[in-house]
Amino acid sequence: MSAPSAAAAGRGARFGGLDTLRGVAIAWMVTFHFCFDLNWFRYAHFDFYHSPWWLDQRIAIVSLFLLCAGLSQAWGDARVRPAAAFWKRWGQIFGCGLLVALGSFLAFPVSFIYFGILQGVAAMLLLHRYVGRRLGAWILLLVPLLLLAPSLWGNAAFDGRWLNWTGLIAHKPITEDYVPLLPWYGVFALGAGLGALLRRDDFRLLARLPTLRPLAWLGRHPLTIYMVHQPVLIGALWLVLKLHGAPH
Repeated sequence: MSAPSAAAAGRGARFGGLDTLRGVAIAWMVTFHFCFDLNWFRYAHFDFYHSPWWLDQRIAIVSLFLLCAGLSQAWGDARVRPAAAFWKRWGQIFGCGLLVALGSFLAFPVSFIYFGILQGVAAMLLLHRYVGRRLGAWILLLVPLLLLAPSLWGNAAFDGRWLNWTGLIAHKPITEDYVPLLPWYGVFALGAGLGALLRRDDFRLLARLPTLRPLAWLGRHPLTIYMVHQPVLIGALWLVLKLHGAPH
């Protein structure tokens, strides 16, 4: 694939390599959630809340998602994406975040998701639109220093649900998914900063990333897959439970 011109590219122009990277994150996430569901239905015994193996995987998955999101925003900035297109996508993400909050409340009323990956991405998109895209590439690349912010400035005053979305907490809240602005906006900004640098060469390096079609297909439909994969997985395991009984 040759690099499309940022000035001339149409609205539908995509980078197969970037879609592939996003597809890796999606496939990894689905696998992670399948293991979580196996544990929930007692078909396996994994410690998702304390084991470094699972905790580190979650960090890696979220990081890859946000890095791709930052790169995508840099590409959108370069081709001057219409405001209507931005707000349409933002509304989809925000609306799906509300559905996830409701669904998780029904399943986990004590630890439901009120500021997980979708809520975090929605907030980061707004921050990038009104602040981040006005910064230079090198300033954006310094933003990841915010990864240190919670450890430097964390305070119990931010532990309540109305403020812990900032990430400046002393104690992690009880919730199934938590992606606060800090430190995670640092990863998003890293992607946006790299994208701003790649823009200087018309994204030719990004265009050289290899495209793997199955993963690229996943990467082109991230929100849809995110919303449907858990109901499908949970439904399938519930059916197995009904047909074969509880695991021994």
